[in-house]
Amino acid sequence: MESASQDINLNSPNKGLLADTMTDVPVDNTSAAAAAPPPLRASAYNGLTEAEEEELRSELAKVEEEIGTLRQVLAAKERHCGELKRKLGLTPLDGLKQNLSKSWHDVQVSNAYMKTSEKLGEWNEKVTQSDLYKKTQETLSQAGQKTSAALSNVGSVISRKLGDMR
Repeated sequence: MESASQDINLNSPNKGLLADTMTDVPVDNTSAAAAAPPPLRASAYNGLTEAEEEELRSELAKVEEEIGTLRQVLAAKERHCGELKRKLGLTPLDGLKQNLSKSWHDVQVSNAYMKTSEKLGEWNEKVTQSDLYKKTQETLSQAGQKTSAALSNVGSVISRKLGDMR
């Protein structure tokens, strides 16, 4: 290999390293294993004796088995529930309607909704009692009446013109 090239074999332990930085060094597995400390066991790390560890593993196995059993029971109950609903003619849409209705009721009785509704009521009262609102309402009312009269007159004129054309 050239010194400027790289080892691009993806399975190579030398991938991405320059060739001139690599040297062949024999590896003695026996001396490396003897020099390394033995791996720490979980029980030694957690301060558990082997008996305590074994008891915990046994308890874990039992709990996992109970979880599996409970999942099977739950699945059977869900199937039975579905069969009962089908026999009663209850559709998923009925359940959705019921859930939405209950959720909307829950929202309406919530503190946040009630406080917001109360605050909006207060603001509405203040706005509708203000002079600016009353003047704007009066002006828009007059404009609506004048527009209605004008459109009525235009309609009468058009009707008259169509009558004259016959």
